[in-house]
Amino acid sequence: MARPSSSLVALYVTICSLFFVASKMLISFLLYKKWARKKRIIDNSLAGGKMVIFRSAGGKTLQSLSPKSFLGMLMGLSSKDVIGAGGYGTVYRLRLGLGGDNNKAAAAFAVKRLNRGSAEMDRGFERELDTMGDIKHRNIVPLCGYYAAPHFNLLIYELMPNGSLDALLHEHDHQHQARLLDWPARYRIALGVARGLSYLHHDCIPHVIHRDIKSSNILLDHDMEARLSDFGLATLMRPNASHVTTVVAGTFGYLAPEYFDTGRATTKGDVYSYGVVLLELLTGKRPTDESFLEKGTRLVTWVKETMEEKREEHAIDEALLHQGGLLLLPADEVRLIFAVADKCLDSDPGKRPTMAQVVKMLEQGKPH
Repeated sequence: MARPSSSLVALYVTICSLFFVASKMLISFLLYKKWARKKRIIDNSLAGGKMVIFRSAGGKTLQSLSPKSFLGMLMGLSSKDVIGAGGYGTVYRLRLGLGGDNNKAAAAFAVKRLNRGSAEMDRGFERELDTMGDIKHRNIVPLCGYYAAPHFNLLIYELMPNGSLDALLHEHDHQHQARLLDWPARYRIALGVARGLSYLHHDCIPHVIHRDIKSSNILLDHDMEARLSDFGLATLMRPNASHVTTVVAGTFGYLAPEYFDTGRATTKGDVYSYGVVLLELLTGKRPTDESFLEKGTRLVTWVKETMEEKREEHAIDEALLHQGGLLLLPADEVRLIFAVADKCLDSDPGKRPTMAQVVKMLEQGKPH
């Protein structure tokens, strides 16, 4: 077989070289277009945009960033950075620092993006700012700052490393739950949520009705301390008012029954939702668990039936029983949580305790 001539080899090498150079030029052009598009988006966002950073622990880290560099980091986020999504926006994890996930010095934030265009979304953004701007409490997620632009709004929170109570209770196996959600941790979470709500209801001026208390809005910090989050539905109430009339909103399974009838948001509605969360901590079941839907019942009804029949042990989360059985659980504390939940879930809102009373009951029942 004849060997190719040197001229053909040279032609082949030349074509390959030209193709390689052309492909590199095309890739460079596309990368430039992508960079230019990001720069244009950032520049357009900066036009008329406003960035405010609060003087909190996390805010000090953010204060070193210009709005342009912050938005540049945000543009680099992708679907793998999404840690939550709801009716009012998408939440991303944003890390500042060069060390990646293993860099303990790197600061981490949760950035909620709300696209503008919906009047209700804009009101949700304003509600979170009105509610969170001056709140400093150990059981409420700190708001570090915000960014308001013509086409979108951003809320910047400290990232809670242990995620939501909902995820820990319902999306992990018993072994993982047993490690993080043993009985002392659940009792501490119940008390932390109560303290956060009590602060909103009684100590804030104006008072705050959260309106969306549920396990997915309870986040857990490094020490498994409970932090209330997501104030997109929160309603401000003057100290001398008894209620605020609103459009019914919230999450099915957590809403107080009278709210559907009256459309009046009250602190006692939050108390009812808190009672449902207590049942989740006790049973490990969501209020909309499929097993309840199949039987035509719901979590609140099922637990109340077990209490009336004096067989509460049948309702306790199996993950707790895997830690050594019912006999190793502190019976007095378990009975107290059942009793507090029952009071919070009274069909008559007037008979429900205030959150200040709930805190007192739990603190008195907590071992010193």
